[in-house]
Amino acid sequence: MSTDEIVDAQPVSASAAPVSCADVPGAPVPVVPLARSNRSRFRARLAGRAPAPPSPGAALHNISAATAVLLVLVAIGSVIHEPVLIPPLAASAAIIHGAPGLPLAQPRSVIVGHLLCAAVGYAVVAASGSSPWAAALAAGISLAVMTVARTPHSPACATAVVIVLNTPRPATFVPLLVGSAGLLVLAGWAASYARPRTPRYPAYWW
Repeated sequence: MSTDEIVDAQPVSASAAPVSCADVPGAPVPVVPLARSNRSRFRARLAGRAPAPPSPGAALHNISAATAVLLVLVAIGSVIHEPVLIPPLAASAAIIHGAPGLPLAQPRSVIVGHLLCAAVGYAVVAASGSSPWAAALAAGISLAVMTVARTPHSPACATAVVIVLNTPRPATFVPLLVGSAGLLVLAGWAASYARPRTPRYPAYWW
């Protein structure tokens, strides 16, 4: 048997690449309309890589829980005449109820992050007074401090800004801040167990 006959006698592997239409002379080649292809690419770019929206029931549950706890905080702030905490706490509530699995939403980040930024805010006021420039500086320092402390919570930067611009009394503001942050965490924990098949919050406490 010659060498050519031995090569011809080798079995064909089942995993060999299939023959496409382009490899067969005279075979028709499928053509995708250019307009349809462009529309598909445009829709893919428009959709992006954002996560799928939650179910209507889950969205209503999260929105209701966040709104309820914020209304409670507004009522408390009105009684003690300290309504300035609402901007940063509203952002915190949105993160806790909208993305409970993120590091930004965990109790360590929420409570300690707000406390650290409050300390930065009061330190900046003491050093440079109250001004928009000082508020911007306080926000930047707050971000650096939270990064080092491993307590990332972007709404807490607004706490430092609020303190610099409004100079609230520490004796009233700081206890309110701690209690409000704790209430947000407890509300998120309770809401996660109030509805079946809801992601459990928190992912970790510390």
